[in-house]
Amino acid sequence: MFVDCSQLIAGNRPGLYNGVSVADADGDGRCEVLVAGDATANLVLKWDGDRLVDIADPVLADAGRRALSIAAADVDGDGREEIYVVNAAAVPDGEETCDRLFANFGERWLDLFSQAENAGAANRLPARSVAAIDREGRGRYGFLVAGDGSPLRLFELHRRGRLVDVAEEAGIDLIAHGRGLLCAPLLGDATDIVAVNEAGPNFLFHNLGDGTFEELAGERGLADSRIAGRGAVPVDADGEALQVLIASWEGPQRLYQQRSGGGFVDIANADLSMPARARTVIAADFDNDGHVELFFNAFGERNRLFAWRDDQWTEVECGDATLPRGFGTGAAVADIDGDGRLELIVVHGETAAQPPALFRPMPNKNAWLRVQPLTPYGAPARGALVTCTAGGRRQRRVVCGGSGYLCQMEPVAHFGLGTVHAVDQVEVRWPDGVVVTIDQPPVGRVLTVQHPPE
Repeated sequence: MFVDCSQLIAGNRPGLYNGVSVADADGDGRCEVLVAGDATANLVLKWDGDRLVDIADPVLADAGRRALSIAAADVDGDGREEIYVVNAAAVPDGEETCDRLFANFGERWLDLFSQAENAGAANRLPARSVAAIDREGRGRYGFLVAGDGSPLRLFELHRRGRLVDVAEEAGIDLIAHGRGLLCAPLLGDATDIVAVNEAGPNFLFHNLGDGTFEELAGERGLADSRIAGRGAVPVDADGEALQVLIASWEGPQRLYQQRSGGGFVDIANADLSMPARARTVIAADFDNDGHVELFFNAFGERNRLFAWRDDQWTEVECGDATLPRGFGTGAAVADIDGDGRLELIVVHGETAAQPPALFRPMPNKNAWLRVQPLTPYGAPARGALVTCTAGGRRQRRVVCGGSGYLCQMEPVAHFGLGTVHAVDQVEVRWPDGVVVTIDQPPVGRVLTVQHPPE
């Protein structure tokens, strides 16, 4: 499936890396690949037409911190995404540190947590993943942080530019060894939360429509305290209710299907559920055949790829992306070069320095369409649900808020169309419930969808 193109990363050197996010860091309308550096510098990899080049300025690079995970979202409604970085609670020399929330002011970046008015709010507790969520459908996001032995936290920007942890107000301030976070409309139109935990049950927070949540994991069948969870991702198999794929560390992988009554049941077959040292998991249509593939990024063993074949998930050859000796910590997808095919970025770290890896799928003539919904402020509408109807089939994608585990995918809904070269309709549903439909959009392009005016 994949061909190694890591030579396209300029100056690519071994290092310790963790999470990956895809966002427009420099504000030019094209996304970059952001990589969290562990005791080294963070990277901002930009495609210059020929290769990926690191353009991180010293503030974003934040050299010497132990960055674990990274995500982007527009928290202040200025149309440009801020960047949240979860850092380990202490750097190698023992100095206490805290998370970063970088905002851009013209030509410079500033850490909002470093400002005097926000110093008391900054997270200094152990944490893992971070994800973006628009819990009230306002087009302004908060950053949800999975505490590691501490409560979930949800940082939003309130009056006079002050950052506030509203997790208690939202009803999600539960304590767990948090790992993966998934923000998607699973139980209704508003954005729900799946928080995957280690050494304890998972959480399923149902958004009640007013920005507060009710925890329903035990009632709906997603608690599953028997596995050490890692990544979580929504999966569209039939164009109907979204499934939830949860990766685990040295335990069975889970694929939860939602039943008509609202409960979830694990439907993973023997091959898919095989125990592995899984970290990040990705659902994306790499070959543009109209069905997503499932990629498991593993630590110290081979990566695995599953495709939908004969109405079941079947393991297929991963090609160069197998990486049997890779210490996989994070992975993300993006159409880096604008050719309509998704590249795969895999990073490594924790126990051994290894360079980031870049892979392309084998070329084919399958058709495609990419949809980018925007908030009322013009920023990527992370959490929006996009439905594409073509050739008698319906496909659904959630614009990613995060995270497969420590990571965040590109803010675009990517649809492979196979041999179908015409789309009947695209529907975009924003977190506020507003719906827009576009009939017969042209294929082979990025369709930008503005949020309708009030």
